[in-house]
Amino acid sequence: MYIEFKGDGINGPARVGRVAFSKSYRSVYYQGRRYQVLKGGYKTNYFDCETLEEVWISGCKKKGGDRLHPGVIEIDEDVREEYWTEIRKMPEEKDRKKIRCPGKYGGE
Repeated sequence: MYIEFKGDGINGPARVGRVAFSKSYRSVYYQGRRYQVLKGGYKTNYFDCETLEEVWISGCKKKGGDRLHPGVIEIDEDVREEYWTEIRKMPEEKDRKKIRCPGKYGGE
């Protein structure tokens, strides 16, 4: 899944990583943290249950354009090969750890 941490605004650090869902799909678990569905968030859809930090969690796009604004996306090691071979269909990139994404609302 694509996870973007919003921090103080609408553009923050982003990752591609493996998550687990609760039975109700109202909670997502990532790296030992629990994120719960957020209703009424601005460019966010979940929040960290401990810190209340808002995040955006969604499926990864096949073309890699996950970010709304330009920035870097880091790819967790445990999903890297699967991301490049199954989602992006670019097995030659399977060792690549980061993507520079132009974002939907801004080019580079």
